Amino acid sequence: MHDIRAIRENPEAFDRDLERRGLSPLSAELIALDDARKGAVSAAQAAQERRNALSKEIGAAKKAKDEARASELMAEVARLKEEAPGLEAAQAQAAKVLDERLAAIPNRPKADVPLGADEHGNVECRRFASSRARLAEGRQHFELGEATGLMDFEAAAKLSGSRFVVLKGQLARLERALGQFMLDLHTGEHGYLEVAPPILVRDEAMFGTAQLPKFRDDQFMTEKSMDIADLRPTIAQAMRDFSMKIAPRDKNGLVVDTAEVRQQAQQYAFKAVEDAFGKDLRLAERNPNEAINIPLPLWLVPTAEVPLTNLVRENILAEDELPLRFTALTPCFRAEAGAAGRDTRGMLRQHQFNKVELVSITAPEKSAEEHERMLACAEAVLQKLDLTYRVMTLCTGDMGFASQKTYDIEVWVPGQQTYREISSCSVCGDFQARRMNARYRAKEGRGVGFVHTLNGSGVAVGRALIAVMENYQNPDGSVTIPSVLQPYMGGLNRIEGPNT
Repeated sequence: MHDIRAIRENPEAFDRDLERRGLSPLSAELIALDDARKGAVSAAQAAQERRNALSKEIGAAKKAKDEARASELMAEVARLKEEAPGLEAAQAQAAKVLDERLAAIPNRPKADVPLGADEHGNVECRRFASSRARLAEGRQHFELGEATGLMDFEAAAKLSGSRFVVLKGQLARLERALGQFMLDLHTGEHGYLEVAPPILVRDEAMFGTAQLPKFRDDQFMTEKSMDIADLRPTIAQAMRDFSMKIAPRDKNGLVVDTAEVRQQAQQYAFKAVEDAFGKDLRLAERNPNEAINIPLPLWLVPTAEVPLTNLVRENILAEDELPLRFTALTPCFRAEAGAAGRDTRGMLRQHQFNKVELVSITAPEKSAEEHERMLACAEAVLQKLDLTYRVMTLCTGDMGFASQKTYDIEVWVPGQQTYREISSCSVCGDFQARRMNARYRAKEGRGVGFVHTLNGSGVAVGRALIAVMENYQNPDGSVTIPSVLQPYMGGLNRIEGPNT
C-alpha cells in the first residue's frame, strides 16, 4: 500500500518509479481520488459542526423562551441528522475507492534495481561452485525417482489431479531431512525464531502481504459454515479499519477512541460484512450464538510469509524489539493459474510443496542490511549442501508485486542443464506494513512509524530435493546423500538405484 501523502509531496518521483515498472503515470488520478475523499470528510465534518452549533443555539433560544426560533433550529437539526448517514456513506465510499486503487499498484523499486521488461533483464551478482565436478549430463529427478519407485505421479493424480506427487521411503525421508536441516541451520546459526503457524488464513492476512486482491486466481480457498460468533473478528477488524480513517488522532498519530466513533464504526462494520455476503444478516439484532450457515472463506497459504509477516499486524513494536526474525517449515499451496504448459513433468511446479520461509521485521534504516543478511542465510543452505548456484538481482519487470528489490538464488540442475530458482529474498519496505498497520515506536521520542518487512525462501524444500537428486546422482541410478544430511537420514549415505 502506498502513502498518499508521499505521492502528493513528490508526484513526479512516484510516476518515474511506476514508469520503471512499465506503468503509466498515476499520481494525478490518485491525488484526485484523495481530493474527493477529503471533500467527503469535510462535508461530514461541516454538517457535524453545524449540528453542534445549532444545539447551542437551541439552548439559547429556549432560555430566551423563543419557541418559534427553537422549533426552526430543531427542524434543521433533524434534517442534518437525516443527511448524516448519507454523508458518512459517501465518506466511507470515497476512502474505499482510494484504498482499493492504492492497493492495486505494485511497490516502487529501489534505485539500484536494474531496468528490464522480463527475466532477460536480470543481472547476475555472483556464483558459488560446488567442490564436486559439475555434471555434464544426467537424468532428471523424475526419471531417477520413478525408476526407484519412490516418486509416484500417477498415484498422486488419482488422488488429487495433476501437479501433485507421492514420495515414498527414502525419498520421503530425504525431503523431511532437508526441511529439518534448514530449520536447524536457521534457528541454531542464523538467529531465526521457529514458528509453527496456521496454514489456513483469513482475507485480511492475505491482503496484508499483498496476495489479495491481485493474485486471487493463484490461490486455493476453502470454506466452512459459521455462526454469528465466527463473524466477530471480521466485524472487529472492519471497525478498527474504519476508525483509523475517521477518528481524531493524538500528537503521536494514534486513534482517539470516542463513543461516537465506535457507534459509526460498528454500523459501518455490520454493513461491510453484510455487503461481503450479499445479504442482510441483521447483525445488530441477532443472538451471538445463532447459527446462520454462511460460508466463511479461509485461504490455504501460498507461502509461510503470509502468517509469519502478519504476526505483527496491528501492533506497535518498540524499536528495541527489532529486528524480529521468524522461520517456519510449512506446506504451501499455489494454483499456478499462469503456469499452463510449463514444467508439467516432475516436481518443479506443484500445487502443494514444502518450503522453509524466512521473515524479518526491521526498522527502516536497517532493512537494506537485513536484506543482504537474509540472502546470506539462504545461500548458506546451498553452500552446506555443496550445490552450485548463482545469485541474480531481478529487474523491474520481473520482481514481485510487493517487492522493492529481490535477489533470486538459482541452483544448477544437470538434468535440464540449466539454473532454476530455489529461493527469492525480497525487501518490501513499508509496503506490507501499511496494509497490516504494523508500526514501531522509535527511540528518543522520534514518534511512531511503519516497520519494514522482508521475506525469503530458506529454501524451497521440493526444489532442494530435485537439486540434491540430480547433482548427487550416480551412473547406476543411485543418489549419494550429502554429508550434512546423513545424520538426519539415520547415517544412510546413499539411496539405492534400480541397477544396484
